Amino acid sequence: MFFYLIWEEFFILQKQNIDKKIFVPTVGLFMIVSVALLLGGARLKGALGSVMDGITGHLGWLYLGIYIINLIFFMYIALSHYGQIKLGQPDDKPMYSNFQWGSMVFATAIDASILMLSMVDPLRYVQQPLFGAKAMSAQNYQNAHMLGQFDWGPMAWMMFASAAVIIAYMMFVKKVRVMSLSDAIPQLQGQQTYKRILRKTVDFLVVFGIMGGIGSSVGMEIPVLAKIIAQLTGIADTIFLKLALFVVLFVIFALTMLKGIKGGIDRLSSAHIWTAIGFLLIVLLVGPTMYILKSEGHSLGLLLTRFVPMSTGLASGFGHGLDPVKTETIFYWGWWLTYMPFMGLFIARISKGRTIRQVILGMLGYGALGCMSFYAILGGYSLYLQQTGAVNLIHTLNTQGQAAAIAQVLSTLPLKYVMLAIYAVCCFIFLATTISSSAYIVSSFTSTKLLPTQQPSVFNRLIWMVIFMVFSFGIVFVGGFKTVQAICSAAGFPLIFVSGLLIYSTWRTLRQDTSTVVVPVAKTAKARRQTRVQVIHDLMH
Repeated sequence: MFFYLIWEEFFILQKQNIDKKIFVPTVGLFMIVSVALLLGGARLKGALGSVMDGITGHLGWLYLGIYIINLIFFMYIALSHYGQIKLGQPDDKPMYSNFQWGSMVFATAIDASILMLSMVDPLRYVQQPLFGAKAMSAQNYQNAHMLGQFDWGPMAWMMFASAAVIIAYMMFVKKVRVMSLSDAIPQLQGQQTYKRILRKTVDFLVVFGIMGGIGSSVGMEIPVLAKIIAQLTGIADTIFLKLALFVVLFVIFALTMLKGIKGGIDRLSSAHIWTAIGFLLIVLLVGPTMYILKSEGHSLGLLLTRFVPMSTGLASGFGHGLDPVKTETIFYWGWWLTYMPFMGLFIARISKGRTIRQVILGMLGYGALGCMSFYAILGGYSLYLQQTGAVNLIHTLNTQGQAAAIAQVLSTLPLKYVMLAIYAVCCFIFLATTISSSAYIVSSFTSTKLLPTQQPSVFNRLIWMVIFMVFSFGIVFVGGFKTVQAICSAAGFPLIFVSGLLIYSTWRTLRQDTSTVVVPVAKTAKARRQTRVQVIHDLMH
């Protein structure tokens, strides 16, 4: 039945509602890049490393600048009277419960990367002299524990707001059919030639960014999964095992994509969130619980005191010495940018009936706090093992790579083979959720003339899944964490300018909204009290 559907869809391609002006060049581009990666192999690792060094050395200020502007702007929108704007009609109720909504937001944005990087990032960071502390010192252990939570915290999650707010507003308030990011930007609408070119350019950059981010995620995660499965089964960790994992993932993605959001992605998201909570609780309870909780308390204090210097790139004392933001965070800022367009469209589609304030604060609550929990528990546990001398994880990381280090961390837990199996299942579910959602959104971006209730064609969705797999396999073939960093940062760079355009468009559009009125000066004290009560209510719900 499955192959019959593919066959049928292929031979009626002209009826697929595919926007060939975006579909053909993007598919062609990524097939060319994929072939280049496969042919170049490990020889490309040095060149891609140089690309990453060039980005962090010369363009880092652009990444930092857009994140600062984005954070300030959307915090103002959330806490001002604009935050009261309802995304829908006055009597519209939220489409999903708070837990369902938060689960889908978190599960779609976070793939298996956090299960892996939350263990190894602190081990990489502690070897660097951060914020004036000596490498491997007691203070640097605390710095390393905190830095990952910054990279996955409020600054990162607020980036999704630049697309989510304007898309949801245009869809549910202005009743505009939004199938691609350019549809949600009023300033780009019209039949003038330059506007049509700009719309196609924006949509092309969106697909380019998503492919770079998701492809890099899978390219990093498959080798770790292969290492874990090799330890569980005794199968040799070869390129053929990695290829077999790609086949398994493709089958999972295909089954999910055939279902769509209802009955597919939403169910996968629920499984995602519960496996995440279960795994974290197991590590917290069987691990050094008090050490982890105490370390997290110190890390939160450090994060509050150093948030502004790190956000502005001045964490090393106005450019002197090693700045961890310039050496580590720029990669993450590029990565989060690649996720911004598809996460914006996904969050918007599930947010009907909510207010702008609820959407923004909900992303921070479910998203930022959720990610920080992984670094608090898994990062805290790996640092504990290293600091107490239980295992020399840093030696393993530096000599054998992050896959071996992660496997070594998991092997220290009770019932290690059971924990390895649970971890592998978690990774598969995390991967399947994010990539299925990504393929769904990219196929929407490359479709045209879809009805509001119509999904992208099966052919379109599955073609993008194949491209994801081939491109990701090319990254695996090249290898190296710096390869992932370079591709993510390069793919995210053009989206800096798209994000700036979205912020400008959001401001212009919301200022024209007549559903909220600025409170008169005589009532500002009362209004402030009401706003504080509403913000507290939104945070609790």
